[in-house]
Amino acid sequence: MIDPAGVVTTPSATWNGGNQDGTGTAATFTGPAGVASDAFGNVYVTDSNEIRKVTPAGVVTTLAGTVTAGSANGLGSAASFDEPTGVAADPAGNLYVADSADKEIRKIAPH
Repeated sequence: MIDPAGVVTTPSATWNGGNQDGTGTAATFTGPAGVASDAFGNVYVTDSNEIRKVTPAGVVTTLAGTVTAGSANGLGSAASFDEPTGVAADPAGNLYVADSADKEIRKIAPH
């Protein structure tokens, strides 16, 4: 994170080849790639085959997907992705994910 004064900080999570949900540095990422934020200050990260959510308080949860690659629609862990590389949020709270290996643009509705 880079604040308006240009100060760089790591508000949450570390990379160590894991996908542990948690708060702050207790959370881990496997391979973060794309990043987007919403109007509420949440940050969304494409991470290996998952879409992760980081709240303003630094709580990291897996929003959708699992560690297993795939291309299934569904809610939470019922959905699967294969190398998502980009994510964007629209004003209505929908997320759009570039699922690169599946060659698809996927939509996650707010819930």
